Amino acid sequence: IFDQVGMDALRRKSELLTGYLEFLIGKIETDKIEIITPSDPAQRGCQLSVRVIGSDKSLFQALNDKGVITDWREPDVIRVAPTPLYNSFVQVFRFVALLKDCL
Repeated sequence: IFDQVGMDALRRKSELLTGYLEFLIGKIETDKIEIITPSDPAQRGCQLSVRVIGSDKSLFQALNDKGVITDWREPDVIRVAPTPLYNSFVQVFRFVALLKDCL
């Protein structure tokens, strides 16, 4: 599959998906969210670490209960990885809507 799609195309989609995720999270009107992953695409992969100040693992669990697969890091970080081979821009949009609902 990687040979069919091509690594350059996958990396480009990765940068676009992660950039879109970063953009949408930045539009959430709250001072509780801080993206701690570097903003420069050359310094990151397809993952963003999102600090949700004052949150606990219940936020992670609420997202999980809605079918969203993320990773939790104590004390208040959710790691989100829109993977270019099988995630879409619509899924990124839905994730951010669910995140807002869970906040």
